[in-house]
Amino acid sequence: MDVTKFLPINKNDMKERGWEKLDFVLVSGDAYVDHPSFGTAVIGRVLENRGYKVGIMPQPSWQHAEDFKLLGKPRLGFLVTAGNIDSMVNHYTVAKKKRNDDLYSPGGKAGYRPDRASIVYSNRIKEVYKNVPIILGGIEASLRRFAHYDYWSNKVRKSILLDAKADLIVYGMGERQIIEIAEALESGLPIEEITFIKGTVYKTKDRERPYKPLFLPYYDEILESKEKFAESFMIQYNNMDAIVGKPLVEPYGSYYVVQNPPHEPMIPSELDNIYALPYRRTYHPIYEEKGGIPAIKEVKFSLISNRGCFGNCNFCAITFHQGRVVQSRSHESILSEAEKFVTEPDFKGYIHDVGGPTANFRNRACEKQEKYGVCTNKQCLFPNPCSQLKIDHKDYLKLLRKLRKLPNVKKVFIRSGLRYDYLIHDKDDGFFKELCEHHISGQLKVAPEHISSEVLEKMGKPQKEVYDRFVKKYHKINEDLGLKQFLIPYLMSSHPGSTLKEAIELAEYLRDLGHMPEQVQDFYPTPGTLSTCMYYTELDPRTMKKVYVPKSSHEKAMQRALIQYRNPKNYHLVYEALVKAGRTDLIGFGKNCLIRPRQEANSYKSNKVKNSSKGTQKNRKTKNSSRRSR
Repeated sequence: MDVTKFLPINKNDMKERGWEKLDFVLVSGDAYVDHPSFGTAVIGRVLENRGYKVGIMPQPSWQHAEDFKLLGKPRLGFLVTAGNIDSMVNHYTVAKKKRNDDLYSPGGKAGYRPDRASIVYSNRIKEVYKNVPIILGGIEASLRRFAHYDYWSNKVRKSILLDAKADLIVYGMGERQIIEIAEALESGLPIEEITFIKGTVYKTKDRERPYKPLFLPYYDEILESKEKFAESFMIQYNNMDAIVGKPLVEPYGSYYVVQNPPHEPMIPSELDNIYALPYRRTYHPIYEEKGGIPAIKEVKFSLISNRGCFGNCNFCAITFHQGRVVQSRSHESILSEAEKFVTEPDFKGYIHDVGGPTANFRNRACEKQEKYGVCTNKQCLFPNPCSQLKIDHKDYLKLLRKLRKLPNVKKVFIRSGLRYDYLIHDKDDGFFKELCEHHISGQLKVAPEHISSEVLEKMGKPQKEVYDRFVKKYHKINEDLGLKQFLIPYLMSSHPGSTLKEAIELAEYLRDLGHMPEQVQDFYPTPGTLSTCMYYTELDPRTMKKVYVPKSSHEKAMQRALIQYRNPKNYHLVYEALVKAGRTDLIGFGKNCLIRPRQEANSYKSNKVKNSSKGTQKNRKTKNSSRRSR
């Protein structure tokens, strides 16, 4: 493979191009994969397309600063990203256990990037080059742009801009912002004066610099008060639209962290231009000896159709990163990309996905959004579809039909999330029927997440009856087509609002359904979601009412075990949960029981009595000792 067609990663690559100095060095926590599903590749190619000299520094050694000199001092600045995934999520499970793998690293092995990569890289750069601008981007920086609850340290951290000692944050997808920043730097404007670009966050000591802003509570206030944290979150939440969003200011002693409103959504031709850039569509050859980069496998023959999501699940960070306005590429652009890879030797005839955050969203939720922005007082789909919501799959269906007709294409799959609550309200069954007939293989995965009204309300998901309608229709369509295809529900345990009562309610639903999920996702409190705000504050920031939050690892284990109650390994946890919740009626031999009584359960009871007895004796000894001491 011709290495010169990748962006340079060392001095030799620069010499091959006749470059002595780079304009930008892009430092990434991911290995270098030149594919439009990887943010590093997109930003690098966008800048290259505008004539800037860009080098990639993938996964530099962070233990010392020398690696950050390998490409020399850039003329305009360093661009820093932790990669496609937040480095802490990449490294740790929800139980805070270290992961052994990393799909974005050579051979899929962990250990190639540090915790809090954006901060570490930025601080290392400062050690080497004191006065070079540092611009942070990617999802890690984007979701930490203001003070945020950090699950891994269990505390509220400052804006990442301050901890990283960087100059700017680009939040959201960033292609427009990075060009505007590059042009401003090229014109000679100092980095501290670049405070006017939408979709960016800067720091200043001048309280008057932002124009007509909304002030968030002081950092010290939200450290002291969970109510203030929730208040701050809701101000941010309601200002994430390019039309209705106001500049936001978070005060920190002598500094102010200022968020400019989001950038306007892209029109199809702008998105088309980005995806038409000369990506190599694979990982750099330097990784071949170590087994390549596993993350490319699922996306190499996939197509990104859209950005943004008006589904607005409370546990999802898309609202804070890509926004609620859906932006889509043209059919021509998507077909052109597909035509490039269907002739490749390793293409086996299967397009793995055509989608985005939500596959079956191709347009704005309603016409009003274009002129007035998104609503701040209601959602498009929750608790019920808005009367103004346009529910239409015709454009998406036309696109899929065109892709199915391409030479060498056997099957076009849809593996991005499908919003079943959007699909079930479409009066035209055309897409639903062709989805079952052509675009799944044996099973469809959808995400009801839970079935309890209390939990679904906290999740921002529709009531169980909507999912039941979808299930019924799915099976009817498959029956009419003569197909036997399954439905796999994604479920989440331990979300705010879920007590053992709600977890048992879900277990009973699964019992009646005859389904035993192989995987269950514990709620993971990552920055930038409404659910994480609930988790930390134990308040619903929309109403400021108290919310029950399962936080102990043992209770989380019980809730997860209840969803997989048939697994023998979970027996003791399920037994304990049922006893604790006063639901021993579900322990027995009846058809409605979740588990049967057995010897180990008697052992559990016996141990409980012994422990209780020991505790009583211990208390008596303590009291007697106390009396004697007096």
